[in-house]
Amino acid sequence: MEDPQGRIKLSDGRYLAYKERGVPKDDAKFTIVLVHGFGSSKDMNFNVSQELVNEIGIYFVLYDRAGYGESDPNPKRSLKSEAYDVQELADRLEIGSRFYLIGISMGSYTIWSCLKHIPQRLAGVAMVAPVVNYRWPSIPKSLMQKDYRREVAKWSVWIANYFPRLLQWFVTQNLFSTTSMLEKNPVYFNDQDIEVLKHIKGFPMLTKEKLRERGVFETLRSDFLVAFGDWDFDPVNLPDPSLSGPKNGSSSVHIWQGYEDKVMPFQLQRCLCRKLPWIRYHEVPKGGHLIVHYDGVCDAILKSLLLGEDLPMYKPKAVIIEPA
Repeated sequence: MEDPQGRIKLSDGRYLAYKERGVPKDDAKFTIVLVHGFGSSKDMNFNVSQELVNEIGIYFVLYDRAGYGESDPNPKRSLKSEAYDVQELADRLEIGSRFYLIGISMGSYTIWSCLKHIPQRLAGVAMVAPVVNYRWPSIPKSLMQKDYRREVAKWSVWIANYFPRLLQWFVTQNLFSTTSMLEKNPVYFNDQDIEVLKHIKGFPMLTKEKLRERGVFETLRSDFLVAFGDWDFDPVNLPDPSLSGPKNGSSSVHIWQGYEDKVMPFQLQRCLCRKLPWIRYHEVPKGGHLIVHYDGVCDAILKSLLLGEDLPMYKPKAVIIEPA
């Protein structure tokens, strides 16, 4: 049976597409909004067992962020608009005053924005292989000096801002001529990630043919600029969200990170979590950037977020790093 899906109309006139998974909404004990990452959509694979979903009663809402899939683009995309899209989605679907959020990779910046702008709506959140913005003042220079990804992000933002047509020409000529070039590249993925990519759809939006489409390119460009451009807040200045909710419903925040992630290094996540002790940090041994596709990881994420249960290998760990 196909997942129920549809579109809602937002207050600014845009349409947001969504689909539902899991148990029926009226029968659910837990409601989770899933936020996809860069180049993905509401059809993303969240590799959770149906047995767990049925056992504890989980209702999922997956949606296409602005410009992705069947959702209208937002020419005014911003950190704040991402959070308010989530809030309007929740209100239109009447999923309750508080709900859970899970963000994957670049979808994590939507989660940070929700923690900033609508913390009272969040029952708990999890960020899986989240991106880190190198412009956050809280990141020590000592962690960035030898990290080539900082320079890549810096120059990519500059070119995307001032020379978008040049960037589009470049990526359609050289970088992503086929998805297989990206998927087999050990610069981005570890061995386990590459094995996973043999069995999933991969990155269909990042092919040369799709990137030639103006709408696809503009969506990816605007998403990248918001994620890695200038923010109006630094996550380390956020208050503990459990203080924003009702007294009998504290909110928990989790970060799940692969130790061998080559897109976002674990050192940055450890640094962030050291400064935000209310975050529960989970590190997946031998995990790369695609841990959301690994067998058992999504079940572990849900058990920790919803039930407070942690498998021995994924227990939250104390974060200890050398002072900057």
